Amino acid sequence: MNAVEISQVTKSFGKTIAVDDLSLVVPAGSIYGFIGPNGSGKTTTLRMIMNIFFPDQGRICVLGSENASACQDRVGYLPEERGLYRGMRVGELLRFYGELKRGREVRQEVEWWLERLGAAAYATKKIEELSKGMAQKIQFIATVVFGPELVILDEPFTGLDPVNTDTLRGAILDLKAKGATIILSTHDMNVAETMCDSIFMIFKGRKVLDGTLAAIQDQYASNVIRIRTAGGAATLGELPEARLVRDYGQIQELLVAPGGDPQAILAAVMKRSPVLHFEITKPSLHDIFVRIAGPQAQAEAAQPGARLTAVN
Repeated sequence: MNAVEISQVTKSFGKTIAVDDLSLVVPAGSIYGFIGPNGSGKTTTLRMIMNIFFPDQGRICVLGSENASACQDRVGYLPEERGLYRGMRVGELLRFYGELKRGREVRQEVEWWLERLGAAAYATKKIEELSKGMAQKIQFIATVVFGPELVILDEPFTGLDPVNTDTLRGAILDLKAKGATIILSTHDMNVAETMCDSIFMIFKGRKVLDGTLAAIQDQYASNVIRIRTAGGAATLGELPEARLVRDYGQIQELLVAPGGDPQAILAAVMKRSPVLHFEITKPSLHDIFVRIAGPQAQAEAAQPGARLTAVN
């Protein structure tokens, strides 16, 4: 069974089409990444899955049911806009949330999750006393403490330092290992690349990518060169068969022109500066994202008669 099935869904707000004829399938037991620029329709889609918004047309099936209300106690949702009862104590709040969904005492689960995320010492603290990062971990626990089958996380790593990010990442992978399905909305392409079994990208309300990272990369030629030279980015201008597309400081990325020869590019660069690193690779998800939704793509989409090409 698929955890979520969306078929030809459209949602508008006034004259603005937020989601346009969207179809996708989230396989059960997977981590399914949602990516896209701000305002692309990601959160609207998540809220329709959660029955917060209703589609103007189309069909949404969650955990085998088109009656979203019937499965709400099997779904955990961490929204992008965080919200906890600031005057409540951590343990009290988590038991309250857990028992709302589970309908029984969840004290043992609360204690386990607080220990798992390194927050046991905060059980008697009020929410208003917590740091932003600790409050974020508590809200995550509130989302999953009742054992949902489907977990929807909208930017779950916001506000976390690297140590707590790793802790939360491990907790999400644990949920998957126990059979939960995770929908993970993120702006961090590294998170999407390393954690997600499948990745879906929405742009201007339409689906433009959907599949595994390998399948998505295969849609683009292996035409990216990562290079490090003694002279840096200044030595890479006006190459006849490639153009500089990204400067990371120590490493630069070049996009090879159609028919371009990477070895000829290497030879040309070596005449300008010693080459310390040279790698031919597939484009990163970051690179693909920018190609689809970056300033150049935005300008082309704004041209009269331009039409966005969606993946069906």
